[in-house]
Amino acid sequence: MSLRQRLLLLMSLTVAAAVAAVAWTVLVRIRHVFEERDEQETTLFVSQFEREFQNRSAQVAAAVDRLAAGDRAHSIALQMSLSGDASPYVTEAQSLAADAQLDFLEIVGPDGNIVSSAQWPARFGYPEPAVTPGRPSAFLKREDLHNGASALGLFAVRTIRGAESAVRLVGGERVDQRFLSDLPVAPGLQVALYSDNSAGAESLLKSAVFDAKQLVGSNGDMHEAGRYQALIASALTTDQQQNAIVSIGNRGEDSVNATAIPLKNETGQVLAVLLVTISREGMVEAERHIRAIAYGVASGGILLAIAFSFWIAARVSRPIEQLAHAAEEVASGNWDAHVPEHGHDEVSVLARSFNHMTEQLAAQREQLLQSERVAAWRELARRLAHELKNPLFPLQITVENLIRARALPETEFDEVFRESTATLGMEIANLKTIIGRFSDFSKMPKPELERIEACDVVERVRSLYEGATSRDAKIEFAMKVSREPMPLMADPELLHRALSNLVLNAMDAMPQGGRLTLAAEPHGDKIQIEVQDTGEGLTPKECERLFTPYYTSKQHGTGLGLAIVQSIVADHGGTIAVESRAGGGATFMITLPKATA
Repeated sequence: MSLRQRLLLLMSLTVAAAVAAVAWTVLVRIRHVFEERDEQETTLFVSQFEREFQNRSAQVAAAVDRLAAGDRAHSIALQMSLSGDASPYVTEAQSLAADAQLDFLEIVGPDGNIVSSAQWPARFGYPEPAVTPGRPSAFLKREDLHNGASALGLFAVRTIRGAESAVRLVGGERVDQRFLSDLPVAPGLQVALYSDNSAGAESLLKSAVFDAKQLVGSNGDMHEAGRYQALIASALTTDQQQNAIVSIGNRGEDSVNATAIPLKNETGQVLAVLLVTISREGMVEAERHIRAIAYGVASGGILLAIAFSFWIAARVSRPIEQLAHAAEEVASGNWDAHVPEHGHDEVSVLARSFNHMTEQLAAQREQLLQSERVAAWRELARRLAHELKNPLFPLQITVENLIRARALPETEFDEVFRESTATLGMEIANLKTIIGRFSDFSKMPKPELERIEACDVVERVRSLYEGATSRDAKIEFAMKVSREPMPLMADPELLHRALSNLVLNAMDAMPQGGRLTLAAEPHGDKIQIEVQDTGEGLTPKECERLFTPYYTSKQHGTGLGLAIVQSIVADHGGTIAVESRAGGGATFMITLPKATA
């Protein structure tokens, strides 16, 4: 991954992470604020409900008090005490309830049995449990009705004074949809009441099955009432107020914060559950709006990061890429590589330092080349002097012998003269050979490049030397040439000369015979040609100095053959190397660039 791509990725991730962190923080805060608001509104409504409940309780108690203190109730109680007959008053409860605007009213005689019932006239003579001592002034009670159902009501019990025996009035008001509709409800808030209206269901815990029809709101039946089942069941089983988020539909806006509040009688039995719901539509829309803003900001930030990365690329990454390219050129041998310098920042300082370094390298390279040239010519002069000294010493001895032989008789002088002139001729020829080879080495011609096939060069060398050695049948030639095209841009004569030199050296390394292998195969954009023998091999020290001019391991060699081979290979832009071990033969490997199409 390039520097530009890394910068783009880093900036994009940074912007996205920052926007995500801010958006998450805002969302959490908004959710917390909405939850606090919903909790406050629920608490406020519960307080209002309690106050309304107390107010309604006081109203019911006052209405029953007024009836108990009225002349009509006093007359009924007095007549019942005097006559002991309650049958004339069976229908009195209905008229009294209508006058007091009560939903429920019963007249209970001294024996605790119902004398008259406004809500269920047929209950005449039934006992009324509500008149037991210890009842509060107002209380919740589930009242059985004549149609087999029941109703939840707010009741009060009062004794009619002025009679010898206690005659009591039990009056009440329904706690139902009408009761809920009279409650002050804030916008977005909805209340409902869940109660089991089956006959005799004194406690909701007795009902094992949730009936969605029994959940009634202030505006009628609750939409998707079954979704509140788990919350209501939890409030019933724990006997405590419960809160939960309830999804009414498939959209987030349809969810509500719901609170279930158990309503109990004076003994602690749960008679109903008050359900308070607050819509979460505002919070969900706010969260969605914030997410949309976050996505927009993140997208814009990423676009800015892309633009900023391109700007940084122009100011930072592009100069660094230029530096990298220049460094590659220096590594490939172009020490004149130069990078442009702009500004005074760190990258510009680095560019100036690089240019200064390449200038110093070029100067040091020139000094090194000069030193190497001087050292090479000194080494050549030393070796040439050494090579010339060997034949000069026999020449000097021969001349001295001729001078001394001049005083000998003519016959003896003639014999010495013939031997001496023969020696002089041989040594002078040797001197000419040495000087001629040195002249050849110093006057290597430049290669005349043309497109050739490596396999043709190898085959030409094989055909030349295999025939010359087949008479002795000591050296076996082997070929390992790839069938793939191996084009070269080379001088065929110079390359033939180099390979011939290697083949002759390999044959000299196997005086007792052996196997000589010629190989050629492509390696990517290179072509490798090998000359391998099974001779005595070379030591590591010999391998290091093998291509040095005038170094030879042969008894009568000049030490210029492999130096000439290396020069030819270098002129073709290739390299030559040797692999060998003592007693294991040697392999010379020439690597040349493949010709381009």
